[in-house]
Amino acid sequence: MRLSDCHNIEDFRRLAKARLPWPVFDYIDGAADDEITKARNTAAFDSVDLVPDVLAGVADIDTSCTIMGRKSALPLMLSPTALQRAFHRDGERAVAKAAEKFGVWFGISSLATHSIEEVAALTSGPKLFQLYVHKDKGLNASMIERCQASRFDALALTVDTIVSGKRERCLRSGFTTPPRFSASSLWSYATRPYWTLNYVFSPKFRLPNLDGHVQEGTGKAVSIQDYFNTMLDTGMDWDTAAKIRQDWGGTFCLKGVMSAADARRAVEIGADAIMISNHGGRQLDGSRSPFDQLSEIVDAVGGEIEIICDGGVRRGTHVLKSLCTGATAASGGRLYLYALAAAGQEGVERALVILRDEIERGMRLMGVTSVEQLTRERLRWR
Repeated sequence: MRLSDCHNIEDFRRLAKARLPWPVFDYIDGAADDEITKARNTAAFDSVDLVPDVLAGVADIDTSCTIMGRKSALPLMLSPTALQRAFHRDGERAVAKAAEKFGVWFGISSLATHSIEEVAALTSGPKLFQLYVHKDKGLNASMIERCQASRFDALALTVDTIVSGKRERCLRSGFTTPPRFSASSLWSYATRPYWTLNYVFSPKFRLPNLDGHVQEGTGKAVSIQDYFNTMLDTGMDWDTAAKIRQDWGGTFCLKGVMSAADARRAVEIGADAIMISNHGGRQLDGSRSPFDQLSEIVDAVGGEIEIICDGGVRRGTHVLKSLCTGATAASGGRLYLYALAAAGQEGVERALVILRDEIERGMRLMGVTSVEQLTRERLRWR
């Protein structure tokens, strides 16, 4: 299978699976416990149907919108994800360049493999930094200050990782950061020589946003589950979120909100946006999908705060259904990570071409010429 054979996100998933050692692929692809919530994140979009109009004169359409104060060419964001150089040697660099080329938001993680400063120097496009609140308060302050100095457009505080979900695929594979070769997975690494040689001969795997504060993930191999459970602040609360918003002083987003009550609290502390998200099904298995919760949250706080539906997006029609329900935009991580793993920047760009074409085609077939025309009147719930 080649990149030219990829015509949808599932095709990129298959190509990534063929090119990555299985512990690395399972880190991207896996989720918590029985992975019920991960599956529901995408399946939820099937519970509503689009109702198209015809003869609407759709020769010229506008797919752009404004998200958190920045113009975006599409109502789609590339969510922040960790450890990207484990999937392709270019990691966040490839994603940043592709996002800038297509005029869309992207984010980097606290656990990114390229630094805040390096990513900022690569692009003038809209960019977001995702903050994990560590027990080390100096580290939290350092990352915020570095983002301020590097002129990131927004800060997203992740609020759903008080403890790690049980990622059973990673427990079976022994996946760590940095990735390490174990006896059980050695054959998989040996039969993926392109990935293995790139990993071995590329610059040392690092998590540079942690520099000067913690060793984990840079010099010392650790699983993501152990990292979350030992390094992150389990005492984080609404006062913590309000203090971080104040310290940051710029556009502020809460990532991981899943209830209408929490959405209301986000409005009360002055957040500019929320990302309805369950961390890709990697935390609380058996929880609702973001799209399942979107309508309820829009009814509670729509018009008071921007609402981004994050997770499960695999098709342009998923983006359109999110907007019809009342979201400002949709976002996802796996939708571009599979493509990154499959073919680096070229893969991410091809994925964005496919999703852009699906959004444009879907709008024309629905008889709309701008995203503002995507309203609930165009949906029917089954």
